[in-house]
Amino acid sequence: MNVYSQLTKAQLVEHAIQRREGVLAANGALSCNTGVRTGRSPKDRFIVDDSTTHNTVDWGQINLPIEEKVFAALWDKAQTYLTDKDRYVSRYHVGASHQHYLPVEVTTELAWHQAFAQNMFINPEQYNPLNKDVWQVLNVPKLTCDPEVDGTNSDATVMVNFTERKVLLVGMHYGGEMKKAMFAVQNYLLPEVDVLPMHCSANVGGDGDTVLFFGLSGTGKTTLSADPERFLIGDDEHGWSDHDVFNFEGGCYAKTIDLTRDNEPVIFDAIRFDAVLENVMIGEDRVPDYFDTSLSQNGRVAYPLAHVPGQMPANKADVPKHVIFLTCDLNGVLPPVAVLDPNAAAYHFLSGYTALVGSTEVGAGTGVKETFSTCFGAPFFPRNPSVYAELLKTRMQETGARVWLVNTGWTKGPFGEGRRFKIPETRAVIRAIVNDQLNDVPTEHIDVLNLNAPVSIPGVADELVIPRAAWADPHAYDDRAALLAERFQANFDKFDVAEEIVAAGPQGVGAHS
Repeated sequence: MNVYSQLTKAQLVEHAIQRREGVLAANGALSCNTGVRTGRSPKDRFIVDDSTTHNTVDWGQINLPIEEKVFAALWDKAQTYLTDKDRYVSRYHVGASHQHYLPVEVTTELAWHQAFAQNMFINPEQYNPLNKDVWQVLNVPKLTCDPEVDGTNSDATVMVNFTERKVLLVGMHYGGEMKKAMFAVQNYLLPEVDVLPMHCSANVGGDGDTVLFFGLSGTGKTTLSADPERFLIGDDEHGWSDHDVFNFEGGCYAKTIDLTRDNEPVIFDAIRFDAVLENVMIGEDRVPDYFDTSLSQNGRVAYPLAHVPGQMPANKADVPKHVIFLTCDLNGVLPPVAVLDPNAAAYHFLSGYTALVGSTEVGAGTGVKETFSTCFGAPFFPRNPSVYAELLKTRMQETGARVWLVNTGWTKGPFGEGRRFKIPETRAVIRAIVNDQLNDVPTEHIDVLNLNAPVSIPGVADELVIPRAAWADPHAYDDRAALLAERFQANFDKFDVAEEIVAAGPQGVGAHS
């Protein structure tokens, strides 16, 4: 049994190849497969229900409780299992804020999991817990759970213990479980210190104008924030304090499906030595085939921010000027962009209407399907959604940030009839927003959806700007829009919020004006 501490990336890649955990792709990336679980397993994720969390976690179908004694027994079982196994140990920070980072020690059974962690967490020049308590992440994917003995739902689990500051992963080969577990930890802790944790990407322009991109996986967070004309802060997880926006991570975790250099040059060129590919088909010539999804539609790559030419060295920036909610509308009725006032922003933040695209979740099936994901990341937020919505509203009022709803989904008809907005079209929308070209453009009100859509967008064909006009049958558009409005209302019934927020959402009656 060997304990390998603080190995370099080159050493970890060597170990992974020697141990047959993966192969070296032609572009230099380490390529690994995760077996039957090619995404997160939400039904296997638990939070220890104790005196710390009992009255502060929003328990339900997303945040599942587990008893302290069950966690303790499985933690001991995992440590005993590792007694005669090689292991890899490294120390990182989670959070690029001097005030709000978490020191974390990650122990993995597999070398490639430690290489993944080294890409995704922050590698500080000097690991410095100061007076902070250190979190421990223990990842043993080759150990399997016995539900009858271990109190789990299946042969694998992720458990978070806030009191003991521990994260336990058993039977989980998918690397994303580690990063999302620590994301959930920060999402629970930061509201207590007046910081809004966000499932968003962020970049900044040459003038210091920060832009946030909220959205589920596959809706454009990573792609649209990777802009050669702007500096990348991060692609997935951030905190918004009263004076800055800071990244939780030290790398990016991008989807690789249909990846090309023409459409996504920053991501394509970031896949080289140091990067870790997950569930990407590798040919006999070791060249990755990003169009072959036979392993998974959720093929991924984890690469360090150092691979991005325009990264923000400080991993943080000023408070945002623009906030963008990315929604993938399968109904094809939302405009390419709509402007949201604070109440509408709170409504759509809580709604989180979008689609699962090549889902990151085990058991979600393939393809795309409609969903409402609170805060554009419901699986990762332990507290009541109102906590995060109130913090968002506070931050907006403090900064005057403009909020936009951008449709990266379908136009000219619903999924199966219309077509999805092309990446260059959506990039044109984003460019118009960040360059302040839409601030004074007249808007047209779409009654049934209660949205104000700019009547012209530089770089976008006029026929696509107002969605009803793009449909061959305007009355079919009206029917579909009314149906979506009803779904919004049905979903929003579970929230107890101010009437002005409810009134800012779709009304479900009327027609396009």
